[in-house]
Amino acid sequence: MKKIFQYILVAVSLFSATSCDSFIEVEPEGVIDEQLAMENPDKMVTAAYAMLGDCWYTYPFNLWPYGDVASDDCLKGGSGTTDTGYHPMEIWSTLTSTPGEFDELWYRLYCAISRCNRALVSVAEYGEGTLGAETAKQRDAEVRFLRAHFYFKLLTMFRQIPWIDEEVYKNNAQEQTRNDEFTYEQLFQKIIDDFKVAYDVLPAEQKDGGRVNKIAAASYLAKCYLTLAWGDGYEATNGVSHINQDYMNKVVEYTDVVKSSKYGYLEDFGDIFLPEYKNSKESIFAVQCSDYKDDNTTFGRANWSNMLNGCWGIWSCGWDFHKPSQNLVSAFKTKDGLPDFDNFDKTIDYPVNGVPTAQKWDPRLFHTVGMPTFPYKYEESYTLTKDNSRTPNTYGYYTSLKEVPQRSKGETYNSPWQAFDMNDYVFRYSDVMLMRAEALIETGKLEEARSIINDIRQRAKNSVAKHIQYAADQCEIALYPDTYFKDKETARKCLQWERRLELAMENGRYFDLRRWGIASKTLNAYFETEKNDVYDGQTYAQYLKDAHYTPGKNEFYPVPYNQLYYVPGLYSQNKGY
Repeated sequence: MKKIFQYILVAVSLFSATSCDSFIEVEPEGVIDEQLAMENPDKMVTAAYAMLGDCWYTYPFNLWPYGDVASDDCLKGGSGTTDTGYHPMEIWSTLTSTPGEFDELWYRLYCAISRCNRALVSVAEYGEGTLGAETAKQRDAEVRFLRAHFYFKLLTMFRQIPWIDEEVYKNNAQEQTRNDEFTYEQLFQKIIDDFKVAYDVLPAEQKDGGRVNKIAAASYLAKCYLTLAWGDGYEATNGVSHINQDYMNKVVEYTDVVKSSKYGYLEDFGDIFLPEYKNSKESIFAVQCSDYKDDNTTFGRANWSNMLNGCWGIWSCGWDFHKPSQNLVSAFKTKDGLPDFDNFDKTIDYPVNGVPTAQKWDPRLFHTVGMPTFPYKYEESYTLTKDNSRTPNTYGYYTSLKEVPQRSKGETYNSPWQAFDMNDYVFRYSDVMLMRAEALIETGKLEEARSIINDIRQRAKNSVAKHIQYAADQCEIALYPDTYFKDKETARKCLQWERRLELAMENGRYFDLRRWGIASKTLNAYFETEKNDVYDGQTYAQYLKDAHYTPGKNEFYPVPYNQLYYVPGLYSQNKGY
C-alpha cells in the first residue's frame, strides 16, 4: 500500500542459504497511511493551513531579505557580510542562482503547494460525504486561497515557475512540468482564478478564527491586479507608460469590498505591532503565531521567519539582523509637517532623545526604528545605547521594532535561538487602502486618493501620546493640502512616499519599487549616498561601494541552481543570470 513517505527498506545480509538480496519491509512509525489521510478531508485542509507558518530564517515566508534587505529601507545586519547568504541581496552586483537560501525557499513553498494539492484531491473525493456539500465547497475555496498565496510568493520572487496543481499531482507529472509553459500574465491569471473561487464562495467572516475569508481574497485579488496593472515586471516594459486601466479599475472594485467590510484603521499606529492587538480590526489576513506557554507545545507556533531580527543585547539571543538604513530614517523627515521629497537625504540627520532640534520627524519613525538614546519598543527601562549593535562599523546602530514584542513581557527562548510570537501580517487595512489610493490616482480620482492618504496620516498624527510621548517635541506631521493632488505626478509621489513610511520594514519595499518601474533609479542613487553613512563618528555600510542594480536582469531573482539542474533541461533561467 502507498504511504505518504516511502517505506524504509532495510537490507539484511544473511550468512546462510538465504539469498543476499533479501530485504525486510519495515512499517515506519509515525507515518499515516495515505489512503486513511485522504479519507479525512478536514484534517488535510488543516494540514494545508499549517504550512502558512512552516518557515525558518533560511527560508522566511515573509520574504524580508528579498523585500527589505534588497531595498533602500534596510541593511542585512548580523555579524558581518558573510553571516548567512543574504549579502548579495543587499548589493545585487554579486547575485547568482547558487545561494542555498533560494533553493530552500523554492523547495519549501512547493512543499506547501503540494500539501494544498493533496487537500484539494481529498476534499473533491471525500468532502461532500464527510463534511456535507456546503462545508466541502468552502474547504475547497479555502485551500485554493492558500495555494494561490504560496504561488503569489513564488511568482513574486522567481517569475518563471512551474504550475503544479492537483491534476499534475494526480498524474504524478511534477517532473515533467516545465517552468516556461505559461507566461507571467498567464501564471497570474491562474493565481487570480484560485483567489476568485475563494472570493465567490467564502463568507466575509468565518466562524472559526484563523480561516481565510472573502475580504482576504478581495485584498489578494486587488494586489494581483495592481501588480499586473503596471506591466510585466521588467523596467523596459513596466511603469507609468504601461499602465492597464482595466486592471486598475479591478483594484478599485475589490478594495471597495474591503472598505465596506468590518475592517478598519486601528486607532493608534503603535498598537498594530503589539501582540495583544495582533488580531485587531487592522488585521485582514495574518499568519498566526503563538508562544509555547500559550499552547503547551515545545516551541510554540513561533515566527521563525524573524528569529534573527531581535536587537543585540536586549534579547537573550538577538542576532541583530534586519537593520533600518539611514536613508529610511531620513525619509521620515518633515518640513512644515510634510515629506521633504527633494532634500531628505542631502544631510545625515537622526533624532537624539531629549535634544530638541529644528528638524522634525513623522511620528511613525519612533514606532518603526529603534535608535540609540530612545526606549526599545516604548520601554524606558530598556533604553537603547550604541552597545546594542552587533557590528556598528558594518551595519550601524539602528534596529527594527515592528516585528518584536516588548521586552518586559518576557521572551520565547530556545537556546541557541530566539523566537517571537508575533503574527506576520499579509494584509493589514492601511496597506489595502493605500493600494486603493494608488489605483484611484492612476484612474484620475485624485481627491479620493488624497482623502485615504490623509486618513492614514491623521492616524499617525494621533499616535504620539500613548506610546512615544518622549519624542513628542521631535514629531511634526501635517495633512496634504489639495494642491499636492492637482496632477497625477505629484499625487503619485505622495502615494509612493506614504507606502514607504506606513509599511516600512514590513517586507515589501523592493516589490513596490519594482512594480512602479523605479527600482534601478532608486536603488543605484541609494547606493551612492548610503555608502557614506556615519553615526556619531562611526562610518558603516561602506560595502555598498560594490553595489549595483542592473535593470533587465535583477527585477526577479534567479531560478535556484539546484532546481534548474534537478531535471536537466526542464527549467529555463530568468534572463540575465
